[in-house]
Parts: sequence; structure tokens; C-alpha cells
Amino acid sequence: MDKTSLKDLHVLVEHVGPLRPGTHVFREREPFEAIAAVRSGTVKTCVVDRDGREQVLGFHFPGEVIGLNAIDGERYPCNAVALDAVQLCRFSFPQIAVLATRLPRLQHHLFRLLSRDIGTARLLAGDHSADERLAAFLLVVADRLAAQGFPSNGFTLSMPRTDIANYLRLAPETVSRVFRRFRDEKLIQVRGRDVELTDESRLENLASSILRGGRPVPT
Repeated sequence: MDKTSLKDLHVLVEHVGPLRPGTHVFREREPFEAIAAVRSGTVKTCVVDRDGREQVLGFHFPGEVIGLNAIDGERYPCNAVALDAVQLCRFSFPQIAVLATRLPRLQHHLFRLLSRDIGTARLLAGDHSADERLAAFLLVVADRLAAQGFPSNGFTLSMPRTDIANYLRLAPETVSRVFRRFRDEKLIQVRGRDVELTDESRLENLASSILRGGRPVPT
């Protein structure tokens, strides 16, 4: 985007944070007013059923946008919760929508973000093994962070293993067991929440049934 367009966009930015872990960015059923770009930290999106059980829908990293899935219903369809110290750039959606009508590149980028949200939601659907799901998850996280300039094969998982298990629709014990097996087979190295992918080709082979056509590169 040219400097004038960026200046117009910058006027709309509201800087938010840092938010403490556990703070809600927005709550399910609240009126949709804004989208937000994650500047730092990790945000979890989730819903809670009538029995109080949480279902994790996704994780959002620096450079990614949350709230786009509220456009249709005009209310947020889920909760968004800070997993660590999170800083956001918040944009009033009515204002950015008006701006997008004047800036085709901005409008195109919003459409691409919507498309990526849909693709990510479908990524782990289907009948896949625990090994396939975790391998795909690690590769996609690596690619999403690399697209924002972070190292491509090493990253910190801010979310607890229980959240990863919930997202992958697996038992926490299963996820812990697969992490240990991946480490023992030297596919990854794990130090606390820091993960390094040491054999990406084998991880890609494991995840091939999920990542059909190759690893998607987020834009």
C-alpha cells in the first residue's frame, strides 16, 4: 500500500494492551464492532457449551487478524482470550469497511484473510490419526509464524498442551505421548514450550493426508 493509504489506515488504529493472560478480547454474542490484529502474544478463540465445556477453535499469532468471522452475524460467534501478554491493533470495522471501498488492495487483503480463516478451520477436519494431526499442526504453526518473519523451524507454543489437545480433538495424554514420541524419534526438540522442527520432511510425510497439495503458505 502507498504511503497515503497507510496514513488513512493508521488513523483508524487503536492500540490495545498489553492484556494479561486470561483476559477476553471479546466474548461470544457481544455486538461486532471491530477486528483486531495481534501485535504480540497469542490469542485463543473458543466456545463454551451449556455444560461449561470449552471447545478451542484456533490460535492467532502476531500479524494475524481476529474477529473476521463476526461479519455475517454482526455478533462475535466465539470468545477470544489472551494466552500470554497480548498487544493488539484494533480497527473499527464500519470505518475500515468504508476505507476498503476506496482502497482495492485493502479490500483484497481482507478477502484473503477471510479465505485463510475458512481454510484453517477446515484443516484438521476428517478422520486422521493423532500423529497426522500433531504433525500438521506443528507445520502450519511454523509456516504462519515464518510468514510474519519469525524463524521457520523454531517457535514457542504459548498455549498449554490441554488447549492443543482440545483443538486437535484428542485427549491431553495422547498429545503428550505423541510429543514424546516425536522427540524420541528426533522429529522435534522440545524445551518447555519451545519447539524446534528437526526433521521437517518426515513431519511432512506424516501430515501428507491433511496437507494435500503441500503446505499452505499464509499471505
